[in-house]
Amino acid sequence: MITRRIVLALGLSQLICWGISYYLIGGFGDRMARDLGWSQSIVYGGFTAALVVMGLTSPLIGRTIDRIGGRQVMVAGSLLLALGCAGLAVSRGIVGYYASWCCLGIAMRLTLYDAAFAVLARLGGAAAKRPMAQITLLGGLASTVLWPIGNLLAAHWGWRGALLCYAGFALLTIPLHLAIPSGRQDDLPRRPGAAGATGGSETAFSLAGLLYVVIVTLSNILNAGMSAHMIPIMNGLGMAAGVAVWVATLRGIGQSSARLCEVMFGQSLSPLALAAIASSILPLCFLAGLFSGEMAFAGIAFALLYGVGNGLITIVRGTMPLVLFDHRTYGATVGRLLTPSFLLSAAAPLAYAVVIERFGDAAALILSAVMGAIIFAAALLLWLRFREDAPSRRASITPAGE
Repeated sequence: MITRRIVLALGLSQLICWGISYYLIGGFGDRMARDLGWSQSIVYGGFTAALVVMGLTSPLIGRTIDRIGGRQVMVAGSLLLALGCAGLAVSRGIVGYYASWCCLGIAMRLTLYDAAFAVLARLGGAAAKRPMAQITLLGGLASTVLWPIGNLLAAHWGWRGALLCYAGFALLTIPLHLAIPSGRQDDLPRRPGAAGATGGSETAFSLAGLLYVVIVTLSNILNAGMSAHMIPIMNGLGMAAGVAVWVATLRGIGQSSARLCEVMFGQSLSPLALAAIASSILPLCFLAGLFSGEMAFAGIAFALLYGVGNGLITIVRGTMPLVLFDHRTYGATVGRLLTPSFLLSAAAPLAYAVVIERFGDAAALILSAVMGAIIFAAALLLWLRFREDAPSRRASITPAGE
């Protein structure tokens, strides 16, 4: 059973863990480059290495959560977060710097959304849908809270001192992760059609898994690309730099607002339907972005709508498997399916930079719109094939042997 105490603990954990790991490079990257005398590519390459490590370790960590539960796994993640932050704080050479980022890569896979979603699925099965959405409300505030705190700490003690404080913040998440129940909830009923039916299980699993991979992988690529290049793209299209920074902050407002609406009003909406609705916004927002240099309201629509779409897709990334796969193998199944998204999104910032340099800012938005359209097509097909309101069309989508 998932209690409010568990949801609050995981929500606070997500806020802290995202802020001191995934958003670390955004707060300290430039300071690191100036102090160490390294190029931007070397400094930011550490974060890329961390994302690659996340992808390589994803299947194993997912299986481990299924087998022993999330308590030990997430506590280990807290310790590795502290070790990674402290390692960056004392690093003087490239080897130690990259080793610390690899440590953070493992830690992020052990502590961020995908681990927390697997924990909730293990505890609540299909009933985990609402708690998954709830923890993203706090997690979505990570950059809003930790970037200013990190900037204040760095102003007083430098980026190394700030990262040592981050290591302390990581240790503060240990009690939050110890609040996770240690038992395994095997007495939860299976969702009808999720496991145990007979015909077509392998084919259905392959189709559902493929469509899920397409949605998650392309949305992660867009997220990584936009996180790195949204402001430069709008600036390159003609929007003043200061205005572009202000407009880009609306992405977070759209993201948090959409998640709050989903928590309050979206309980009757299937995750598959929500995925189709959320992804339909993506092509439109990038097309609006093409006119952001000429019309400020187009840039505002771009940032807000992208925030809405991305915020909701983050939720359905965790909740879709609850209606597609057996919750008892959630960690292993999703861990395996997420691997391509981690590996490919690691290259997204560099790939976007190449597209912008060779073909221009508009080309990057057109490419993004095409990827958004593919995501929408995959989500729509997934909903049409496996929607819950058509029992006659349900199929078992748990592969044989699992």
